[in-house]
Amino acid sequence: MSSATIAERHFKAALDEANTEGVDPDALCRSLLGLVVNQYLQSRSVADVQSELRFLAENCDPDTDFAFMRP
Repeated sequence: MSSATIAERHFKAALDEANTEGVDPDALCRSLLGLVVNQYLQSRSVADVQSELRFLAENCDPDTDFAFMRP
């Protein structure tokens, strides 16, 4: 089983539980993101975590090709 499969399963379960409990999905995502950042900081530098987050933020548009992609 891949890490992505595990993450997707747990993320869906968290969203389902949030929905059942009436918790805003954006609030849940912010909480999960905070947990991820805290875990990253256990083994990575602040600059490295910032770089990771910046890359994700700059490349999150699903309609935009990456600069290194070919047509």
